[in-house]
Amino acid sequence: MAHFTLVTAGSRGDIQPYIALGLGLRARGHTVRLATHALYANWIRGYGLEFAPVEGDPLAAFQQEHGRDWVETGQRGRDFLRGFHRFIDPLLHQATADTLAACAGTDMVLFSAVAFYVTYSVAEKLGLPFLQAYLQPINPTRAFPSVIYPTRRKGGPIFNYATHALGGYQIWLRLRPVLNDIRRERLGLRPMPVLGPFPDMFRKKVPVVHGYSPTLLPKPRDWSAALFVPGFWFLDGDDSYTPPPALADFLAEGPPPVYVGFGSMTGNDPERLTRVTLEALRLSGQRAVLLSGWAGLAAGDLPANVLKLDAAPHGWLFPRMAAIVHHGGVGTTHEALRSGRPQVVVPFFGDQPFWADRVHGLGVAPPPLHQEELTAEGLAAAIGAALTEATLRQRAAAVGAQVCAEQGVAGAVEVVERYWGQRAGFFAGFRE
Repeated sequence: MAHFTLVTAGSRGDIQPYIALGLGLRARGHTVRLATHALYANWIRGYGLEFAPVEGDPLAAFQQEHGRDWVETGQRGRDFLRGFHRFIDPLLHQATADTLAACAGTDMVLFSAVAFYVTYSVAEKLGLPFLQAYLQPINPTRAFPSVIYPTRRKGGPIFNYATHALGGYQIWLRLRPVLNDIRRERLGLRPMPVLGPFPDMFRKKVPVVHGYSPTLLPKPRDWSAALFVPGFWFLDGDDSYTPPPALADFLAEGPPPVYVGFGSMTGNDPERLTRVTLEALRLSGQRAVLLSGWAGLAAGDLPANVLKLDAAPHGWLFPRMAAIVHHGGVGTTHEALRSGRPQVVVPFFGDQPFWADRVHGLGVAPPPLHQEELTAEGLAAAIGAALTEATLRQRAAAVGAQVCAEQGVAGAVEVVERYWGQRAGFFAGFRE
């Protein structure tokens, strides 16, 4: 049996799938450590996994002025990259030290896309085999554009491939100076080449296991056999959830309500988001459950047909809703898909517009409503379409059944164990 360290970063929805993957590995007899932000320590330890802290507090970051401005960049690719650079640069030195400590004594490292740059160098320093474990597609393809490229611009195969090359290189170009300083000063490694490690990794087919649904985004034909898409990594166990009396009573008092929640997204004007949401619910005449998350929704008095919750597990809540209004985060998107309920997606930034575009293309949601253009009338119309269009509702139910049948965690664990068994040959050859 092996000891695996999983390294990731981000909001709760970015962490939860890695808990699920860790539990899948533990069920096979392995020992698992999850390295991420300290605010998740008790949550992770509660599942019996080892925890190691890594610098960063996404809650605090999104609440700061720069963080709110970053959310407002929406689909403006250059502005998003500039904000990402401003957010991550100050963290990298300490995050590297933390990751180095977290990976000490482990046998193999798995890391998310956000944790790539630091963890790749740490694995190189420690001579550890690694596996890329991503919630987003990173490798170039002609099938679809990059997740960080504006999805409202459409193009063919050449355009799509170019967006991956340009998007990835722009991130690398901004991070390269500080990362190479860290490699020299803290890790004693040679600087990375001008193009970074990616061309060599793509050429040598370094493996990647993806934690998203092949129903939502099938594996492209131009990807190698070393790139796997077994399904999303759902964290099960919501069946044991007991709803608070207010929620149980609200659900019993009328027809299934609409869910509205935007996760950790706030933007610069959460009060406006609240007003627009409540007016849209009034115009559509729908009951609703508002999950406040970090967005601070509905701080004041609410009408009788709207219930505010601080938290509830999506796996339990979504199947009891009539439709799901959300921000397009990868975790929320997949829980909404699994529930079989139609969706309305209001993407803010990052990979959210990409997933919003995918669920619309899959036929389970009307066209996305980008947050910078959101109006009460537009949101009300989208909710109405989600609730009344029979084709959309039937498609959502069919897709939900497909996603439920996927075995994302089991498939990912199989991939991890396969490459762990090949570690002596494969990873030694990669580093030659």
